[in-house]
Amino acid sequence: MSRRKDKGYEILSFDDLDQYAPPSEDGPILVPLRRRLGFQPFGVNFWTTQRVGGHVIERHFERDGDEELYVVVSGRATFTVGDETVDAPPGTLVHLPPGTLREAIAAEKDTVVLAIGATPGEVWSPAPWEDFAVAFAKRRAGDVDEARARVEDILTRHPDTWQGEYNAACSRRSREMRMPRSSTSTARTR
Repeated sequence: MSRRKDKGYEILSFDDLDQYAPPSEDGPILVPLRRRLGFQPFGVNFWTTQRVGGHVIERHFERDGDEELYVVVSGRATFTVGDETVDAPPGTLVHLPPGTLREAIAAEKDTVVLAIGATPGEVWSPAPWEDFAVAFAKRRAGDVDEARARVEDILTRHPDTWQGEYNAACSRRSREMRMPRSSTSTARTR
């Protein structure tokens, strides 16, 4: 269904988007809408799982100050927000301020949740976690060269982020993907 007009807008379907496998069996599948559109005002991605009981949103806090809005698009999820558990059918909106514990488990097969977020009052820029998720999904799918190129690109663009050093160190220890050591990242991961 994807259609691009020369006037600068794009119309597409969820099925037009790439899906990237999670690192674990019950982890959520990343469906990066922001990357596909080149969208820059705030983070916006879909998360899904194909199995009941799998994570749609992994348990976490947004410690860096992101405020998030989750929209259940299809299926049904069970959200944990702080110490409360909430049933979330399609159309449910879950708004969370920074620092709030959050998690969503699929209560139905093929549950899809749209996640939107940014830090209030700050100019938003894409964080490297999304790029690493794509790189590691490429590696798991067997495209080691593409994964290696993506990780090196991320380290070049984000040399000072802790996620970069952590993920580079994990990559270097992996037999499937031996990363060349740049002088900058090698010094910080030793």
